[in-house]
Amino acid sequence: MVDKPDTVPGTDNKPRCRWASADPLYERYHDKEWGRPLKDDHALFELLTLEGCQAGLSWITVLRKREHYRKVYDGFDPAKIARYTPAKLARLLADPGIIRHRGKIEASVSNAKAYLALVEREGSFAKYLWGFVGGKPMRNNRKSMKDVPARTPDSDALSKALQKAGFKFVGSTICYAFMQASGMVDDHVVGCHRYRE
Repeated sequence: MVDKPDTVPGTDNKPRCRWASADPLYERYHDKEWGRPLKDDHALFELLTLEGCQAGLSWITVLRKREHYRKVYDGFDPAKIARYTPAKLARLLADPGIIRHRGKIEASVSNAKAYLALVEREGSFAKYLWGFVGGKPMRNNRKSMKDVPARTPDSDALSKALQKAGFKFVGSTICYAFMQASGMVDDHVVGCHRYRE
C-alpha cells in the first residue's frame, strides 16, 4: 500500500496539510483560521459548539453550514441559546441547513448554560481554556500526518474538565480537534506552507 502524501498542493500550488483538499473553502479555513491562536470568548464558544456538531462527520460538512448556523443560532450568542424553548429546538431539528441531530442540538443549549456559568466563575472562557496549554500555543513539529494524534493527555484533561463543568459532546478527540482549530496546538505538518510561517 502506498502512503498518502502529508501535504497537498492547493489551487494556488502552495503545499497544505493533506486534510485541506483543493476546495477553496477548506483552503481559506486552513490558511486563515486553523491553528491561529483564538482568544475571544464568543468565537471560542462558537468553535466548540461547531466541533461538537461535527462529531462523526467531516469538518467540511460543518464549514459549509457555518454561515447558516450563525444565522439560526443567533450569532452563537450563548445568553440567547441558553434560553431556547422546545419550539425553537423543534425548528432547529427541522432545519436542513444544519446538522439535524437531536443530541447535538440539545447539547448546544446545555453547553450555552455551562459556558455562562463557567465565565461567571472564571471571568473568561479564553483564559480558562488556554490554561490547559500554559497560555501559549503548543507548536509541534509533525513530519507526517501519521504523527498527529487523535487525542493527547492535554485534550483528555480539557475534556474531563469541560464535562465536569456540564458541557456535552466534548470528548477528548473533539477537544483535541478544537485545540488544533483554536491554535492552542499548532499541528501544521512540516511541509505545509503555514508551518513555515
